[in-house]
Amino acid sequence: MPKLKTKSGAKKRFRITRTGKVMKKKAFMRHNQEHKANSLRNHLGKMGQLNKTDGKSIKSLMPYN
Repeated sequence: MPKLKTKSGAKKRFRITRTGKVMKKKAFMRHNQEHKANSLRNHLGKMGQLNKTDGKSIKSLMPYN
């Protein structure tokens, strides 16, 4: 049976933790940061957890993680 390929778009956007949770970057951090509060920028800069339903479909795109 041939090896399965990991979808390159998924490996760039998501990370799977040791416990199996799928982590993602948060939105609204690309530009216009001078108008956002420091606390908001700090909050948006951290990784967020994807919900379980979407996480299942993402895990199928990343077979070896």
